[in-house]
Amino acid sequence: MGVSSATSGLISAAISVLIIAVMQIFKVQIAATQLGTIFGGFLGSQLFVFLLTAVSNLEVSTFGAGFQARVFPEIAFTMLTALFVSSTVHRVCITTCILFSLGSLYYLNRISNTLYGSATQTQGIKKKKF
Repeated sequence: MGVSSATSGLISAAISVLIIAVMQIFKVQIAATQLGTIFGGFLGSQLFVFLLTAVSNLEVSTFGAGFQARVFPEIAFTMLTALFVSSTVHRVCITTCILFSLGSLYYLNRISNTLYGSATQTQGIKKKKF
């Protein structure tokens, strides 16, 4: 059984703080190797996902069930936050964070469309016959 939107938002926010702390504590070890910098970018993309989940769920609990996260400001804000945290570890972490985050965002959108339906409904253009 799932939890409420407010609880999910608080759990996601707590995990986001935990990821930031882990990235800062182990930044020397992450930046030491090439594989570590890729892993740092992956951690940054997970930070992006959890921040987006936290912001979106807290907005849903505040504004109602019909509220949806948009590209600006929610996705842009969480992406910039994840990139900033990744930049404090290593420059390559920024690039890999962008790549992993865009992949995660694609799959999040795909799962959301499968579960909740498309946000926009397309209507066919009807032509009049004379």
